[in-house]
Order: sequence, then C-alpha cells, then structure tokens
Amino acid sequence: MLEVGQAAPELTGTDCQGRTFSLSALRGRRVVLFFFPKAFTIGCTEETRHFRDNHEHLQSLGAELVGVSVDTVKTQCAFAEKEDIHFALLGDEARTISKAYDVLWPVLNVDRRVTYIIDPRGIIESVIRHEVRVYKHLDDVLRYLREHPLPEAGA
Repeated sequence: MLEVGQAAPELTGTDCQGRTFSLSALRGRRVVLFFFPKAFTIGCTEETRHFRDNHEHLQSLGAELVGVSVDTVKTQCAFAEKEDIHFALLGDEARTISKAYDVLWPVLNVDRRVTYIIDPRGIIESVIRHEVRVYKHLDDVLRYLREHPLPEAGA
C-alpha cells in the first residue's frame, strides 16, 4: 500500500455518464478515494451505501468522493444505478488503478478495502484499512476530516 506523504498516482477512468475522470482534474480539492473488492457483494454494498448516505456531509467537509473496484465500467454503472450513487464510481477491470495504488490482494486479484485521503496538492494524507468492519472506513474518514479541516480560502 502507499503511505502518508507519498504523491497519489494519477488515475483516469470512465464514469457512469461516459465521461473521462481524472484525479488531476480534482487538484485543489481534497479527495476521499476508496477501493472495494466487488460491486453487489454484501460488504461492498454496505460500505458504498455508508459513503452514499454521507456524500453531502463529506462535501460539506471539503472532500470529493471516488470509489474504485476491479469491476467493469458496465457493472459499476449498474451498481451505481441500483444503489442511487451520485459520486464517481470507476471500474478498473484492467487493474491499472489498483496496481498503481498497491491495493490488490495477491492471490484473489481483487482490491483490498483501503481508503486514501488525498490533499489538494495530490499528496496522501491518510490511509485507512479495515477489511471486515466496513462501516469503519466512513467513521475514520469523517473523524479525520473533522480533526484536520482545510484552511479557509484566502486564510
């Protein structure tokens, strides 16, 4: 896994509206980038719902939300539609993003459950990992964002 203080690798993908998504387009904003093993599985659905239900709150704390799994774009889009997801969900079938962020399970070849908080300059400022207690990702993200608010613009 990548560590705090490292530059977040550029990532690009196609979102469910067919638009190209890139991390660099979010430069200047904090990003919560969460990886999950597979869409439509029990734990991943629960985790994604927690993020969905708190999406506006995360935005109010200054963070953009992005989810990634090794699913196809088509599967991610079906998942987003079924679960009413309105943040970027990226399918990484080629595992390019997952390899760049060093989150693949070696034998299973699916993503570990890892969340990176990336600062506005593109530097990893926090790494959160809980494989089983899926709700802990959101709890830890919210705690981190509250305890480390971004300076106000112009301050």
